[in-house]
Amino acid sequence: MARKNPFANLLDDRKTREAQPAVDYAMKGASRSILSSIDEMAARADKLVQGETIIDLDPDSVDISFVQDRLSADDQEFADLVEAIRERGQDSPILVRPHPSNNSRYMVVFGHRRLRAAKLLDRNVRAVVKDMKDREHVIAQGQENSARANLSFIEKAFFAANLARLHYDEDNTVILTALAIDRTTLSKMLSVAGLPGEILQAVGAARGVGRDRWYELKLLLEKPSSYEAAVRAISEDGFSSLPSDDRFNALMVRLKTTKTATRAHSEPKKRNWTPEDGSLSAEMTAEGKRFTLALKAKGTDAKAFGEYLSKNLAHLYEAFRQDIRSTRNGD
Repeated sequence: MARKNPFANLLDDRKTREAQPAVDYAMKGASRSILSSIDEMAARADKLVQGETIIDLDPDSVDISFVQDRLSADDQEFADLVEAIRERGQDSPILVRPHPSNNSRYMVVFGHRRLRAAKLLDRNVRAVVKDMKDREHVIAQGQENSARANLSFIEKAFFAANLARLHYDEDNTVILTALAIDRTTLSKMLSVAGLPGEILQAVGAARGVGRDRWYELKLLLEKPSSYEAAVRAISEDGFSSLPSDDRFNALMVRLKTTKTATRAHSEPKKRNWTPEDGSLSAEMTAEGKRFTLALKAKGTDAKAFGEYLSKNLAHLYEAFRQDIRSTRNGD
């Protein structure tokens, strides 16, 4: 009998939650001074291949970009692309540059999926070859992806983090230009891209998940117990077979459930004590490894008794330890 998907119940709960809209990446603020619109980025990408000679290349002679920008492939989307190229050919060329360290090879600037499709179909890939420096390469790759490649927020964050590690400039102008974002958005991207790699790869692109929800996941995972719960969740049967957005949602439900259960389990235990004459009240609170004793009285008894306990703590603690040893020895 087939095993039940442990995430089924979690995903059913999504029907009762408010739908989460995809983030609107409209440019504003500082980003407007970098590029005025997504259309302008598309136009810039077009100009890189406009009027250039298109040649056929053996896909095995072309290496991928030195900056990764995708977390995982969308199998259905790629299958549709392969079928379209099979039926009517490759409509638009990819952009490559001569390989910076191997004169007999090329490197993709943009068009990685079309290159993969050509390899799968065992045919040449149509390409424009341009001599470009690394800085020009990453700006062109980022602008093409932002304009047309439908990268999700986390993939853009992943790309930004990879660029940041290359240290092109101290103020990150290259990244801002490549992705047409402002510095606030970049800060959020770099923060979220710091999530554990195994969790990012397990969840995938999650195209319907925006910046705020990824940041919420980051905050949840800052607690070691949440990280451990996340690692268990992504390794369970049924998780990897879910669509990427559902993997993200299932993980969030699991972590929030764990957080609620942990909070309920660690609810502090309180009890009170009062002598027969009611001259004093004591409230005792046990929470985890902490024990708190609070004294209260109408007169000065609370302060006086507290000072008495303080002066005799050493004696009381030694009596406590002797009592513990006697209990353990069976006396």
